[in-house]
Formats: sequence, structure tokens, C-alpha cells
Amino acid sequence: MTSRRFGQQSLIQLLGHWQQTPSRIPLWQQLAAALRLLILDGRLVQGARLPGERELASGLNISRTTVSSALAQLREQGFLQSRQGSGSQVVIPASSTSAHRAMSSTTQLDLSTASLTAGAEIHQAYTHAMELLPSQLQTSGYNQKGVLPLRESIAQRYCLRGLPTTPDQVMVVNGAVSGLALILRLLAGPGDRVLVDHPTYPSALSAIRGASCQAVGVPLLSGRWDITGLKATIAQTSPRLAYLIADYNNPTGYCMDEASRAEIAAIAAQSRTPLVIDETLAELWYHEPPPLPVAAFSNSAQVISLGSASKSFWGGLRIGWIRASPSLITSLIQIRDSLDLGSPLLSQLAVGWLLDNSDNFLAQRRHMLKQQRDDCQRLMQEYFPEWKTSTPAGGLSFWVELPGMQATQFSSRASDSGILLGTGTRFGLSGAFDRYLRMPFTSDEQTLRRAFQQLQPLWSTLPENTAAANHRKIF
Repeated sequence: MTSRRFGQQSLIQLLGHWQQTPSRIPLWQQLAAALRLLILDGRLVQGARLPGERELASGLNISRTTVSSALAQLREQGFLQSRQGSGSQVVIPASSTSAHRAMSSTTQLDLSTASLTAGAEIHQAYTHAMELLPSQLQTSGYNQKGVLPLRESIAQRYCLRGLPTTPDQVMVVNGAVSGLALILRLLAGPGDRVLVDHPTYPSALSAIRGASCQAVGVPLLSGRWDITGLKATIAQTSPRLAYLIADYNNPTGYCMDEASRAEIAAIAAQSRTPLVIDETLAELWYHEPPPLPVAAFSNSAQVISLGSASKSFWGGLRIGWIRASPSLITSLIQIRDSLDLGSPLLSQLAVGWLLDNSDNFLAQRRHMLKQQRDDCQRLMQEYFPEWKTSTPAGGLSFWVELPGMQATQFSSRASDSGILLGTGTRFGLSGAFDRYLRMPFTSDEQTLRRAFQQLQPLWSTLPENTAAANHRKIF
């Protein structure tokens, strides 16, 4: 269990705008709900030590009794463990069932995760994989580079997207986050800076923190990348690498245009800053495919591409890949044994079949998601007309702007009612984006309507919204 201690200021930044004033909910319950949300979101990890009661009370400008009551409730619910003289440590309840019971007695709806259930093609893929498995049984089963048929399929996929690729430029890993962790282990060390989009994917931020590196954010502008800001940040901070999501950024849904891809590739080559481009969502476009991969604009080995089967097909496959220069692939293989010894053979064979046959079902999946996107947007306008968002051209979610700093408060109330929401602060650094939510459209219309019907009364009773409604009545 990690002994990482959260400092007073770090925890205050994570809590964001947790306090609802005025509110009938006791302050200690509000604080307990906000801390519980951080634990369930994974921003307060197992074993993390909280500041002392006196220190936390001083930083939050509330009474120590309020802090003590909040922590006592979390201990009762199984989210904290305290020892005399050692403070309070975060623990995860023994099972998800107990965690959910501690939150609410209602049915659990998870709107914090943007992922798809398996389609019929997944069963087909594993059926074909079983037929191919005997050809692999004469080997040891350990293959840190990945089986050749899958690497050939991945390389062919890049060629079709306009980026010539050979199998020796491909390495199969256990998902894109695992690939990023491996790249960080090779290229960065404790204390090194890693440049990221801001906002960005929470699991990538976790991988960066897990490597004891420091994420440095470059804000995304309205629908585009700040190339000037990115160049200046590289010059000022000298990051060891940059992690960018060019194809339907998670969470904003922005897609980098061709000119920006060329400029960023040139900046990386000039500054000798390796670019790690996450292409996990590249196949999920709804009007036209994204531009050429960023690596297509570079003649150097500075651009590393990350891909995954999780979003396009199914998260349970746990298969991703790295496309890089053959020499970098060799270096990654040499250090991989410190993480794992390879990816499951059966899943690799299944993903190979999915890639080779994706023309038979991926278009249908895109059509389904486009319809769910439109349904979700219509329902948000119906139930939450104050929310602002643009229509993403790809990806799996909306990036919703709220009228004020209400994401943490709203999500705390929602979690108490059994609905998990993706607060904007999960996707930012130092508690940023508390006026945003990520709303996935991976659920069907009936599920979303049921969720929004439960959420709308909670939203309308937030203090800021109640005050605004009373103001409108007066005038």
C-alpha cells in the first residue's frame, strides 16, 4: 500500500468547489461526499494519507468538528482507515457492491465511463481465434513484441490511413495506458516534465504520476490546439516527451487539423521532443475520417503512435499497440520484462481478426454511436438547457460547460443518488475544469433519459440554480 501523503493545498485543489452555500445539507456531509467522490474517481488512491484534521480544517476554513464528522462517516462506509498517530488512509471497500451500498441504495448508473459493450463480432472474433490458437501452441507463449499476424494487421491499418508501416515498427501491449507507461519508463525519469493537452485523459495523468513525472498542461483553445503556446511551453519547460490526443481529444472531442499536425511534428523534430500521439479514438469518426496520422508529417523518429482495440471494439480485449521506429521498439522490448512478459495470445488473435474484418461492422457501430450522440444532445437540451456544448465529430462523449463552478457539487449529489458523473476536474491539473462535465453517449436513449430524469431535480436544487430561478421569477 502506497504511503503517499496528500498535502493540504493539493487536497484543497482536488476538492475544488465542494461547498454548497446556502444548503440544507450539513457541511460535514458535503465534505464527506466530496472526498468520497475523489476516492471513487481514483484521484485519491488506495493508501493515500490525508492531512491531519486540524491542518485540513485550517486550509478549508471550517471547524475541526466538521472535518472530524466527515472523516468519521467515511470510516463507517469503509473508505478510510485511521490509526492513532498515523492519520487517515484511503481504502477501497472490499467489493464494489459495498462501495455502491455506501453511496446509495438506488440502482447504479455509471455516466463517468465512456466505453462500449461488446457487439456480436467479439464472439465471432474469439471463435476464429480459437481456430488459430493451435498454430501458437508449439511456442512458449511469451512474445514481448506481439504475434506476427496481429502486427501485420496493425501495420496494414496504418498503411491504409496513409502512414507506411512495417510489422517491425509495431509492438503489441496490454492497452494504450500500458503502452504509455512503458514509454515513460524508457524515456523519462522521476521529476521529469511531460507535456499534455489540457484537459486530457485521466488514466494518462495517472500513468505520468505513477512514473513520478510532472504533467505540464498546454490549454486547448476553442476547437483547436494552441501551437504557439505548445512551442513556448516546450522551450520553457524542456519536457522529456509530449503526450497528445490528436484524434478526438478525450474529453473535448476536438480533432487536430492537418496544418496543426504538420506544425507540431516540425516543433518536435526541431526541439528533439518525442511526441506520443494517442490514436485510441481515431476509428470513431462520424462524418469523415481524421487527417493523416501525426507521424506521417515527420521524417524523424520523434513521433510515437499509440493505438488500442478498447474503444473501437471492446475494452475487455485489453490489447493495444505502439508504432515507432524499429530501434525504439527494440529498446521498449528490452525493458518490458519489468512490467509484463507479453499480451494474451488468444486476445491478440481475436484483435487481428477484428482489424481484418472491421469493414463488415465498424461502419454500423459508427452509425449507432452517431445516433446516440444526437439523442444525448437532444436530451441534454431538454433537461438541462443551461448547459453548453458543441457537437463532437468523433469520439464517445460531450464536453459540457456548466453555468458556474458546479461540477463537484453536482457530481457529489448525483453519486449519493447512485449515478456516477465524470467531473471536469478528473481531466485537468490542480483542480481545473470544475465548470465542466464529460458526458458519454455510449448508453441508449432510454438509459440516458432515465438518468437525466433523476439528475434534473438534483441540478435544479443546487444553490446557484435555485437563486437564478428565483431571480427570473422576480423579473
